[in-house]
Amino acid sequence: MRHMKYTFLVLTSILTLFISSSCLAEMLSVSGDNVNLRSGPGTKYQVKWEYGKGFPLKVIDKKGDWVKVQDFENDRGWIYKPLLSPKGHLIVKVFKNKNKRINIRSGPGTRYRVVGKAYYGVVFETLEQKNGWAKVKHETGLVGWIKRTLVWGF
Repeated sequence: MRHMKYTFLVLTSILTLFISSSCLAEMLSVSGDNVNLRSGPGTKYQVKWEYGKGFPLKVIDKKGDWVKVQDFENDRGWIYKPLLSPKGHLIVKVFKNKNKRINIRSGPGTRYRVVGKAYYGVVFETLEQKNGWAKVKHETGLVGWIKRTLVWGF
């Protein structure tokens, strides 16, 4: 019985470590406009996508001055590190291929008035996060709150 308790404790510790390390994945955002996502770590590799300023990305690997990243649609590739920033950004991840928009509210909750709306793929700068909501700013200057489950990033 004592052996089973020890095994359970070890497995629980390993699982906790795995879960907490995966939750702490490094995130970066694109710091300029028209930044290329390449198939490999260098300019000789094919351009797969082009990202705009603020686009949030999850770091997968690093090789010299290049960073392998993954976006919110699970596309992967390499970006030159000086073109990335640690500044937080979020992107709307819901309603792909639908003519629907999410609400941007004046406060962190559904009881607050709607101050704007956003389609799938719209990027926001992250200003604050609290109680499952994110205070964001759009490049147009609009500031408001979005339910965290509707966006991806940091």
